[in-house]
Amino acid sequence: MSRALSEAVERVKHCALCNTFTENEICETCLDSERDATQLCVVETPGDQLMIEQTLTFKGLYFVLMGRLSPLDGIGPKDLHLDKLIARATDGVVTEVVLATNFTNEGEATAHYISETLKARGLKVSRLARGVPVGGELEYVDAGTIARAMLDRRST
Repeated sequence: MSRALSEAVERVKHCALCNTFTENEICETCLDSERDATQLCVVETPGDQLMIEQTLTFKGLYFVLMGRLSPLDGIGPKDLHLDKLIARATDGVVTEVVLATNFTNEGEATAHYISETLKARGLKVSRLARGVPVGGELEYVDAGTIARAMLDRRST
């Protein structure tokens, strides 16, 4: 068991392009020529990336932050490799960055910081929608979620 863990630590590294975990220099997702290189989805963790992949709704590329801004924990922009994200997003190929950070205070702050930084560089930035979950009944949904769903409503 300890040998297997040691080998994993030696072999697993960060993808040079998207920062997720891989055993190669560049991960399989980044090497996939079928992907839409004009769209870049920013997530906090490889687990978040996996969940988006399982929906089969996003065909672009990713950037994995490996965390979120948290000043109280001493985590700032440099700790999230935001310079690497900015370089990737402004490579001349990416036209839209989709922010898919979690809807926590830290995730919202991270999304806001990235959004302002990238908009200043002329990029289109979008954010995942929020609201009532599929199959959810309003009486069991928290007031904050209902309020956000009401504010973000769209015409039918």
